[in-house]
Formats: sequence, C-alpha cells, structure tokens
Amino acid sequence: MRKRFIDNLRWMDVFLLIPYHAAQSFNTWGELNYIYLKQNKAISSIIVFFSPFFMPLLFLLAGMSARYALNKRSYGQYIIERIKRLMVPFVFGVLAFCPLLAYIGDLTNCAYKGSFGEHYKVFFTKWTDLTGFDGGFHVGQFWFLLYLFLISLVSVGIIASIKKISPNQDKAKNMPFEVICLMVITLPFLYDLLSVGGKSFAEYLYIFLIGHYVISDDIVIEKVQKYRLLTLMIGLIAGIADVYMFIWSGKDFGTINVIAKALAEWFMILALIGIAKNRLDYKNKVSAYMTEMSFPYFSLHFLWIVLFQYWFADVLSSNTLLLFIIPILCAYAATIICSEICWKVPVLRFLMGIKNKV
Repeated sequence: MRKRFIDNLRWMDVFLLIPYHAAQSFNTWGELNYIYLKQNKAISSIIVFFSPFFMPLLFLLAGMSARYALNKRSYGQYIIERIKRLMVPFVFGVLAFCPLLAYIGDLTNCAYKGSFGEHYKVFFTKWTDLTGFDGGFHVGQFWFLLYLFLISLVSVGIIASIKKISPNQDKAKNMPFEVICLMVITLPFLYDLLSVGGKSFAEYLYIFLIGHYVISDDIVIEKVQKYRLLTLMIGLIAGIADVYMFIWSGKDFGTINVIAKALAEWFMILALIGIAKNRLDYKNKVSAYMTEMSFPYFSLHFLWIVLFQYWFADVLSSNTLLLFIIPILCAYAATIICSEICWKVPVLRFLMGIKNKV
C-alpha cells in the first residue's frame, strides 16, 4: 500500500520553497542573490531555521521511496524512470528558466545594459562561480534534481552490492530508537565533504541511504511516530539555538553552531516523519492535487519569486514586510497557474517530468 504521508510531507516541504527563497533576498550575511533587497534579521531567521532540514528531508523521502520502487522494479527500470523524472526536467529547466534568472542577476548585481536575447549567449559563455548571481552559467534550484539523480545512481550500485553480500534487508526493524538518534553524529563531518556551493553530496547521500535502509522500515516508522514529540522538542530547541548563534548573537560560535545545526537537521527530520505518519497518512482531493502539482511547482517557483521581487523592488522599497509578503503571494498564484498549464499540455508534462496520477 502506498504510504500517503510521504507524498503529503513532500508536497508540503516543496510548497514552502517560495517564502524560503524569497527570504534569501534579505539575508544578513552578505550572500548575493539574483536580486538583493535589504538586510533583515527576522526574515533571515526563516532561512537559518529551515535550511538544516529543508532539503535533507526531501533526500530522505527519496531514499524511502527508492526502497518501495525497487521492490516493484528492476535496477534498470528504476534508472530509466530516474532519467525521465529527473534529468529531462533538469536539462529543460537549465535551458528555459536559468538564463532569465541569470539575466536578472546581471541587471541587479552587475548593471548589465543589454537585452535578454543578447544575454542568453552570455549565460552559456560566462563561467564564474556557478551561482548565476553575476549573470553567468548556473543550474539554479535544479541542482537538487542533478544531485538526486547522481545519488540515485550511486545508491543503486551500493544497494545491489550489499544485497549480494547480505540478502536480508530487514535488519533495521531491530534497531533501537537510541541508535537511530545517534545517526546525527556523522552529519557534522559530512558538511564540507564533496560540497559544491555549500551543498554536500556526501551529506545527502548519507541521508538518502538512511531513508532507504532504516526509515523506510514499517517498524522503524512506528518508533519514529511514537517519539515524535520528543524529537520535535529537541529539533526546535536546536533550531532556535542555531538561529540565535548565527543571526542574533553577533559572535562566531564555530563548532557549537555546527553541532546545533546537525541536531536541528536530524531531529526535525525524525519529528516530521513521525508527525506525518500520525497526521498525514491519507489521500483526498486536495492532497492528490497538491501531490500532482508539486513537481512542476518546484521547477517554476524560483523564477516567479525572483520576477515579482524585481518588479516590486522599487514600489515597495519603503515597507519591508510588504516587500516580503506581496511577491510571495503573487508568486504562489503565478506558479500554481503555470503548473496547471504544464499539467494539461502533454509536451510540457514530459519536459517537467510529471508522472501519472498517484
């Protein structure tokens, strides 16, 4: 039976991307963005609180889904499905959406004076830091699709090799919950390992494999559900401490800050899995629709939030709260409308990696 709480937790996570990415334009640590508006500690706190577990949760859910998928598909079928689902929208997104994001970045950060048509060539010839904030080549939010595809390939090799050595894949059910909690210990050592632009391939591979081998087991899920309030409390305390140390303290806490981030990451993931299993294991019209829309939404959302922030930057410059909220509301509306269009046009369905109804 399909585990509906995975679908619901995934689309809820994805649908928070608009306010999360909107907040990046207000960061207090001087990081450029496609459009940088002004520093604001309260809005920056949103990024710092959610960033430890926001994307890792998606990789863990992908690892869980991979186990269920491989129970029904061969390794070859799984890889072909990953190509259609991940690499096709990755290539399309980089060609269709990233040049416009880079153009806005060049306009706002480097005072570019040319047209978008002229800048399209610049996008493919200007190779700098790969962020796109200076108008150069980048992959935007589609780094997630690329990472997930590469991690899926690496994981298939690992899974196949381990299965040959140890055919019994059900050992996780006997794992004490304390051992599951202690998996957090590895995380701080992975943050800078195989990291590109602050995104650690090693960290996400580790989380993906935990999702596949551990959290996907029904007995483990029951344990995680049982202790959801405890893990939520630990995760919230660690997350708030992380925000205080990084944003509000004015000091560099170094290793202590890294430990708080790791605790927030792992225990918030456990808490959200437990809460989702307890409260979100259902399907209705709303959840089915949001699940279907989540994939085109992921591809489209970043472009719309940047465009609306660019359009409203001068008009709302005197009111930070409105400058944060109004582009978010407009981006939600535009992204949903465009996702609906993509869903109904067969060619766009294929290019966006949209699969059949679940």
